Amino acid sequence: MEQSLLLLWQATGVANIAWGQALMIVVGALLLWLAISKQFEPLLLLPIGFGAVLANIPGAGMADPGGLLYSIYQIGVASGVFPLLIFMGVGALTDFSALIANPKSLLLGAAAQFGIFSTLLGALALDAIPGMDFSIQDAAAIAIIGGADGPTAIFLASRLSPDLLGAIAVAAYSYMALVPLIQPPIMRLLTTEAQRKIPMQQLREVSQRELVLFPLLVLAMAGLLLPSAAPLIGMLCLGNLMRVSGVVDRISKAAQNEIINVVTLLLGLAVGSRLSAEQFLQWETLGILALGAVAFCIGTASGVLMAQLMRHFDGNQTNPLIGAAGVSAVPMSARVVNKVGLESNPHNFLIMHAMGPNVAGVIGSAVAAGVLLAVLG
Repeated sequence: MEQSLLLLWQATGVANIAWGQALMIVVGALLLWLAISKQFEPLLLLPIGFGAVLANIPGAGMADPGGLLYSIYQIGVASGVFPLLIFMGVGALTDFSALIANPKSLLLGAAAQFGIFSTLLGALALDAIPGMDFSIQDAAAIAIIGGADGPTAIFLASRLSPDLLGAIAVAAYSYMALVPLIQPPIMRLLTTEAQRKIPMQQLREVSQRELVLFPLLVLAMAGLLLPSAAPLIGMLCLGNLMRVSGVVDRISKAAQNEIINVVTLLLGLAVGSRLSAEQFLQWETLGILALGAVAFCIGTASGVLMAQLMRHFDGNQTNPLIGAAGVSAVPMSARVVNKVGLESNPHNFLIMHAMGPNVAGVIGSAVAAGVLLAVLG
């Protein structure tokens, strides 16, 4: 009887749990709290947090070869399928008319990607700190956090640095969720009250032909100039073409709802499975979280400064706040820009003007990922 009780005790999770596993279960619970109580990116933080809890239950084997989470990760993340399907859904949900009506906003989306390449150098510099050991591929995967684009970060990390995927994904989505807290102080620091009050003219109406041609032209340019970015940009353009063509409404609605919802759930669980104690509890994780914050701040500041430059050349017609939307946290950054603008001028609605650089940032982050893949992949 005593032997049976001993064997039963030894089979319990309590008897086998290590301190690292217990800590990561607490981290998973924290992510669940942020998703449920604070509503920070709940669609992703909830499954990521739950996946982290499942992956660290001793003896469950959920994230081990043959386990459910392991299989989901291998099928959807290691292959790159899930981020690409999410990009298709993002394309189906996105209205590019603001970018088409104001093409110069593409420069703001490009400027915001400066955070990616500056953070690449920062990640390499961290090698001088004892306990930090980042290769050039690791640094590139970390740097993409500055684009504030979760699927792109996951796609690039799965290609260049799969061991760091969990930390990179959590950092990327955490900072995306914190956009309303991170961006406004930077925007106010780099602009004056008078500049934040600048009204912008109403955008012209975009024709159906322009909406249909735009994704085709973007795909053609990506395929000819940067084939390594074609998977991400191609799926984005496919989703958008389904939306604007008006001939496949059932498929477009599925991409906007059922497909992206299911894939988001599975992607979150797969990312959570990488938050095991042995992979996450390392000094490098702290470096990733710190660099992610720096990358995001630099990207926001770069977009605002580019908008300031544009303002000098167009006769003070550009409100520099819209440059902050150059990061690709769609549509959250555009909403934050609109909110800060309304604080200075209650009659100045910047949401549509900010959507131009916002969607340009989506394209820009995909291009940046393609460049890094072409050079380092």
